[in-house]
Amino acid sequence: MTLLRFNLIQLVLCWFCVCSLPSIAADLSNTVIYRPSQLTAKNIAVVFNQNDAKSIEVADYYVSARSIPAQNLIGLDIPAEVQNTISPERFAILKQSIDSRLNADIQVIVMVWTSPFAVSCNSITSAMSLGYQAAQCEDLCGVGKPSPYFNSASLHPFRDLGIRLSMLIPTDSVPAAKALIDRGVLSNFSVNEGSAYFLKTADAARSKPRERFFPKDLDTVQSRKLYLRTLNTEHIQHKRDVMFYFTGQTAVSHLDTLNFLPGAVGDHLTSFGGDLTLSNPSRITQWTEAGATGSYGTVSEPCNYWQKFSNPQILISHYLAGETLIESYWKSVAWPTQGLFIGEPLATPYQKIPLTTEAMSPIKAD
Repeated sequence: MTLLRFNLIQLVLCWFCVCSLPSIAADLSNTVIYRPSQLTAKNIAVVFNQNDAKSIEVADYYVSARSIPAQNLIGLDIPAEVQNTISPERFAILKQSIDSRLNADIQVIVMVWTSPFAVSCNSITSAMSLGYQAAQCEDLCGVGKPSPYFNSASLHPFRDLGIRLSMLIPTDSVPAAKALIDRGVLSNFSVNEGSAYFLKTADAARSKPRERFFPKDLDTVQSRKLYLRTLNTEHIQHKRDVMFYFTGQTAVSHLDTLNFLPGAVGDHLTSFGGDLTLSNPSRITQWTEAGATGSYGTVSEPCNYWQKFSNPQILISHYLAGETLIESYWKSVAWPTQGLFIGEPLATPYQKIPLTTEAMSPIKAD
């Protein structure tokens, strides 16, 4: 473990300790380390299904929006019979085809389609980045394989760890996919005062695993214009400043009443959020359809290990440091084999904000 990684872990633990103290609300700005992402457009490979008109259109839009080099666009022949899940054998062929066309600059792989989202019990993003893990499918509720990227200090995942991070941009709706991309791009230019919402719900099985990582209500990170709200409630609604939203429930209600800021992320700890089937009431694409820029969920029954879901403290710590959405989300999941990452990878709402404490209006309790 490098000293830098140790310091990052210590700061995450420091945030937890500060937030747990029975004291007045605190400004946690001094826990933020500014370490902006080093990822650029040349580090991104965009993979699309050349048999799917939606995939082609969205891939072209993304390449243009992010000025990604044309040689980084990779078309695949994914047979029509491949639906939600692809077999490990067929996936191995696709992965080999992708890997053979990547150069040493590529740190991130963006897949542009909705299906397939799973490789047997693995998510397609974890299988693409870490390789297919057959052992997990023998025991879905078993301990996951640790990710070497979990809470890593690395700003060059392929160079440092031999890992190319991957994320999916869903394409069921072309307008929704383009709007998602636009929000990611917009996040790089400005950020408004926002709030992070951490909900303790009555669904103990889904809520309790992550509650230990929630901050004390009403704390702030003033250098990042961020309010922290930890609430005992089943949902929030009619909020106009949502930057982060973490909860635990089978499905999340009232998402359509919320305004998500550019670069916002949200997820709910539940079993099948990563199943992107339109009829699935738990699917995580409901977050991005409502205006979030990224989300995460599992494609097979994981049981409620917190390690198989995003750790809010770690995700927010890296995001506030100026890292991208894909870096921050991937670093927040200890055992990602069953988990699917979706969103616009290069969103970086905090990359250009100076580390100074600015005056903020007093926050009001609900």
